[in-house]
Amino acid sequence: MSKRQPLKLLMLHGYTQSGPLFHAKSRALIKHLTKAFPLHDVSAIYPTAPLRLNPADIPGYEPSQEPETEPLEAYGWFRRSNTANPPEYVGLDDGLDAVAKVMAEEGPFDGVIGFSQGAAMAAMVVSLLEAGRKGAFERFLDPNVASEGKAEGDAVVAGVGFPKSFDRLVHPPLKFALCYSGFRSPGARYRAFYESPAVQTPILHVLGSLDAVVEESRSRALISACVGDPEKEGKVVWHPGGHFLPSQRPYLDAAVRFMREQLEGGAKKNLDEEDVNDMDLPF
Repeated sequence: MSKRQPLKLLMLHGYTQSGPLFHAKSRALIKHLTKAFPLHDVSAIYPTAPLRLNPADIPGYEPSQEPETEPLEAYGWFRRSNTANPPEYVGLDDGLDAVAKVMAEEGPFDGVIGFSQGAAMAAMVVSLLEAGRKGAFERFLDPNVASEGKAEGDAVVAGVGFPKSFDRLVHPPLKFALCYSGFRSPGARYRAFYESPAVQTPILHVLGSLDAVVEESRSRALISACVGDPEKEGKVVWHPGGHFLPSQRPYLDAAVRFMREQLEGGAKKNLDEEDVNDMDLPF
């Protein structure tokens, strides 16, 4: 009997969650994927983000009257600064370092699945592994380039540098990402993740029409940062709920369809349709 091919997924939890909590919340999805890919040995790795959150970091947290005996099991990949204009993500380098470490130790991974802040991280991670991304980071280090077209009231700032941990990381580009309630990191500092070039890795965006946590405009900004026309290509899926991972059959099937396309159709398509830019032609 032939050995099953590994299908390794990196699972990035949302803000205030943890690896074990995301494992519980994504159980239906992983079970469905395991069943849908019988020729693969599906494994999902759930790191916990490095930033341990305090009650004050958690929106809407109401402390109980009883004294807290256990520290909160709530973590984040970064914290959004309330004072920086344009927006700044404090601790983002630590979050990316943690992801790079898991990829180095547990990889290679085929794809990444993220929820909310983890979906924002997933988009940044696939972008960092793409060819030509370092050049974009170099361009946006110039504050005038990064701040071109900035919002009124925003300071002129340089883009962030290419993360050192990804500079050292040896890992092939990921084949796909699934972003549930994802969003783009806003403002001038983070343009290199999404522009010059646009994000090339195929991303399936799954969004809740009643999501009151992530504004639709922020999710649409991430969709717009992807190459091509994701909506027309069927890479944007809406569910009629809020800020969660939908576990109903149609949304699980959408994930399977998308992944199958990237794992099986993707390789065939690339062979059939060689990009004219890659051809050695005398014109």
